[in-house]
Amino acid sequence: MRKTFFTVTLFAALLVAAQEKPIYLNQSNTIEERVEDALSRMTLEEKVAIIHAQSKFSSPGVPKLGIPDVWMTDGPHGIRPEVLWDEWDQAKWTNDSCVAYPALTCLAATWNPELSYLYGKSIGEEARFRKKTVLLGPGVNIYRTPLNGRNFEYMGEDPLLASKMVVPYIQGVQSNGVAACVKHFALNNHEINRHNTNVIVDDRALYEIYLPAFKAAVQEGKAWAIMGAYNLYKNQHACHNQYLLNDILKKEWNFDGVVVSDWGGVHNTEEAIDNGLDMEFGSWTNGLTNGASNAYNYYYLANPYLEKLKNNETSIEILDEKVRRVLRLIFRTEMNTSRPWGSMLTDEHYQAARKIGEEGIVLLKNDGNILPIDIRKAKKIAVIGENAIKMMTVGGGSSSLKVQREVSPLDGIKSRVNDSIEVVYARGYVGDASGEYNGVITGQDLTDNRSKEELIAEAVSLASEADYVIFIGGLNKSAGQDCEDADRISLNLPYDQDELIKRLSAANKNLIVVNISGNAIAMPWVDNVPAIIQDWYLGSEAGNSLAGVLFGDVNPSGKLPFTFLKELEDYSSHKLGEYSGTRVDSIIDIEYKESIFVGYRWSDKNKKDRVLFPFGHGLSYTTFEYSRPTVNKTKIHSNDSINISVRIKNTGKLEGKEVVQLYISDKKSYLPRPVKELKGFEKVSLKPGEEKEVSFSVKKDDLCFFDDKLHEWVAEPGKFEAVIAASATDIKGRVGFELIK
Repeated sequence: MRKTFFTVTLFAALLVAAQEKPIYLNQSNTIEERVEDALSRMTLEEKVAIIHAQSKFSSPGVPKLGIPDVWMTDGPHGIRPEVLWDEWDQAKWTNDSCVAYPALTCLAATWNPELSYLYGKSIGEEARFRKKTVLLGPGVNIYRTPLNGRNFEYMGEDPLLASKMVVPYIQGVQSNGVAACVKHFALNNHEINRHNTNVIVDDRALYEIYLPAFKAAVQEGKAWAIMGAYNLYKNQHACHNQYLLNDILKKEWNFDGVVVSDWGGVHNTEEAIDNGLDMEFGSWTNGLTNGASNAYNYYYLANPYLEKLKNNETSIEILDEKVRRVLRLIFRTEMNTSRPWGSMLTDEHYQAARKIGEEGIVLLKNDGNILPIDIRKAKKIAVIGENAIKMMTVGGGSSSLKVQREVSPLDGIKSRVNDSIEVVYARGYVGDASGEYNGVITGQDLTDNRSKEELIAEAVSLASEADYVIFIGGLNKSAGQDCEDADRISLNLPYDQDELIKRLSAANKNLIVVNISGNAIAMPWVDNVPAIIQDWYLGSEAGNSLAGVLFGDVNPSGKLPFTFLKELEDYSSHKLGEYSGTRVDSIIDIEYKESIFVGYRWSDKNKKDRVLFPFGHGLSYTTFEYSRPTVNKTKIHSNDSINISVRIKNTGKLEGKEVVQLYISDKKSYLPRPVKELKGFEKVSLKPGEEKEVSFSVKKDDLCFFDDKLHEWVAEPGKFEAVIAASATDIKGRVGFELIK
């Protein structure tokens, strides 16, 4: 009898427990139902805890509810090595090496959204395997000045190109159940004084130039996280900015993800509460300095926030909305039972890195068809330059990586030619002999105490005896070049490379200059060099990607994502706008006086003769012929569309890819407009003799400009022109049409 009573009692208890099972554990419920259920079970202290960090790269979950911690990792080019819980020092794991993918300037230079998805999917797999919740990337800040030390992490000067490339990256990352955190929102366009620059920019430029890629990331890419920027806008820091975060991001764009602060980007509890920030990381609070131990409970959204809540000085509804967003993030990622397991250091990842690098390399100049190098005619190749051997995955700031391997350009060239050609090497110049960043050590000893003249003399001597000379130089990821928290000092190449190139060009007419950088450079030697390649930071497979293009295994198809102008003063940001290269402690105003006229929009209008290499430029080893573009109708209504078509044919002897670019020109407007603006592009692959038709659909939205007085997008009826081009200056055809009411 007792046994029966016990059995019935136990069954009843289990039945009650089953009926009270929290719905946040039930995968059949919607995420929103699960969020509300979890929120209702959290204490005030748990709610506050979940919105700020508990370590350098994590924030706590809710242990009693089985809700896990959130783990962040830097990107956007590879998964950052692990650091200690409460210190920036390396954790010294032996299993946290990664594949380094090409920098985002290279990805943008592919003009290939399919490769962007491959990039995101691949890096997302590595993040998932390393048990990360959020990948801190990609970056889509606009290329305003070529001095910005962080341009290599972004996607160029044009908002449409950045928009089209960022969306598939996000989708690829998030297909792994890892959140992409798009950064840095917004107007973070240089590094010097990044914490204390108050950007002054008109709403036209804000909406037409600096916001579109973020908007696409939110509305098309469905990004689950956005990172605020360091700088100020309208005298509020961007990490807690009413206008950027609440008015635009959350209200205008209906963003339902989390706003994450950049590390050290929060400055005020009241603004952090009210102005749209959801998760706080890396703060230096309460008089504590950078790196102070266990300061997390002193964060602006920690104890100070908790005290305000307990004293009824702020609304619980605001806190609940922050917590909802964090919970939504966790249910989309850590508590998504269908997320894949991920993978790390696979052959497929290396192949992806190599392919992206190959397709992003830009052939800028090829007089006399010196490229590709014909190994049947070459007996000796001289490779000159520090960047031929220097590891480029270490350094540059938060994107610095610890890689399993990195193939140098010199090793890539040697591997490609095997023993069929003698390859000799000379340093030529000494730039940065160091090989360490934040505790990651390359193991290279690049110390060289020879004088500049000795180095040049050796290089020139080898060059004079070679059939081909490949100079591999440019910038590196040291402070003052392409590096976070610093900007470049000059548009010219550092370490006296310009002089070295001039000497090499005099010694050998078959000189190929390979520029490794994430920025445009001045080229005072451009007329004396027959072949120039823009080679980015290409990651683990850098040398193999470059060798493939040099020797014709790959037909180059990259196109520039930003304009190369002759001198720094030719850029609108330096001619018309404001820029400060001097560090100061106080808040300074920087006005973007050039407004919408950034990049080719400026050079089209004012500086055509000062263009070194235009936006969208890139040569091939084959040739392409464009037909005259056609339009299916000459008038477009506001709710209609038209199709612009052009046929393109490969008229050369090699298979190749070409990027067909569509620009739109407004012939008359009541507000100033650029001569033309990129509104579409398509990359097509063609075999010799093959011909394809490329068609673009043009809608009313493609014809709009932002009227800052009306605060709305306007498509003004009138005449327009569709411009088909191979670059911003290589126009292949035009066709007119009219927008009518």
